[in-house]
Amino acid sequence: MDAVHLKRQLITFTEQLFREGFLDEQFNQLQQLQDENNPNFVVEVVSLFFQDTERLLDELSKALDQANLDFKKVDGHVHQLKGSSSSIGAQRVQRTCIIFRNYCNEKNVQACLKCLQVVKREFALLKSKMETLFNLEQQILAAGGPPSI
Repeated sequence: MDAVHLKRQLITFTEQLFREGFLDEQFNQLQQLQDENNPNFVVEVVSLFFQDTERLLDELSKALDQANLDFKKVDGHVHQLKGSSSSIGAQRVQRTCIIFRNYCNEKNVQACLKCLQVVKREFALLKSKMETLFNLEQQILAAGGPPSI
């Protein structure tokens, strides 16, 4: 496939991510920080987000599995996830975290457990879509096209 066709695919796919609420304007701002001196900036930042989120989701699972549930601890993890998702423009993950934090404040165990499942699902969807996005960018470079930024 030629670079021009791949570039069109990338633009269409990126627009879809914004329309479906996976990404917001913060992602565009993150992309603007990337330049020829640091061509992998976005991939590196998003990869760190993936690693951190997987750790936080594991911590949340463990915290919510405790007999004496510490809602402050759970809320702290959710707050951290909300901040990191906001910093890369992961809008749907961030919005789910806002709801999750409200349930922590209400000390609603069942709602927190359901929110954890929603956050895990939204994160898995986002990760898959971002991997597709980065794969398209790599295909464009391999086809001799210019970098996205």
